[in-house]
Amino acid sequence: PISVPSLAMEGRGSVMEDTAAPGQTEGVPESRGAQSMAGQAGALVERSPIPGGLALVSPYHTHRAGDPLDLVALAEQVQKADEFIRANATNKLTVIAEQIQHLQEQARKVLEDARRDADLHHAACNMVKKPGNIYYLYKRESGQQYFSIISPKEWGASCPHDFLGAYKLQHDLSWTPFEDIEKQDAKISIMDKLLSQSAALPSCTEPNFQGLTH
Repeated sequence: PISVPSLAMEGRGSVMEDTAAPGQTEGVPESRGAQSMAGQAGALVERSPIPGGLALVSPYHTHRAGDPLDLVALAEQVQKADEFIRANATNKLTVIAEQIQHLQEQARKVLEDARRDADLHHAACNMVKKPGNIYYLYKRESGQQYFSIISPKEWGASCPHDFLGAYKLQHDLSWTPFEDIEKQDAKISIMDKLLSQSAALPSCTEPNFQGLTH
């Protein structure tokens, strides 16, 4: 015969086993779920039970993923950082593109000036051209272009040929149109002053923005 107390103990044991089983497994899915979400987000720091050689009181509470919204915020922060980096690179590339465009424009002008200077040097001339002098370009009925030291004003109404323009021969054998002579002479004067004072300039190893703020 089975006594009542023994049945009660068996029943109590089964109840304890039933209640203990969920308690033993409740924490496992929660931690594994958090680790799974952290793994999907990427960019999470690996767990260390002894960070810096110091044992943690509760590694679970220290390393757990916590609120899933934290992972969303982390992903948004990474995305925002990517957008800022892309915008910053775009701005720098835009500046470089503008500089390239400016250099291309300067190169085009250099080629045009070189072609003009070459054509002027091939114009007919019965004298030795000297740098610093102004010469006047005329065109005959035959199409020949030639240089003369006589200006249209000096010719007056008896100018025999079509006047094409006046040019000053620079010391680098380049030609400056008459309307640009004053501006070009001012630039050359400034460069001459800088070259004459270069020996007295102190050596400077750091950037100097003097004169840019005034």
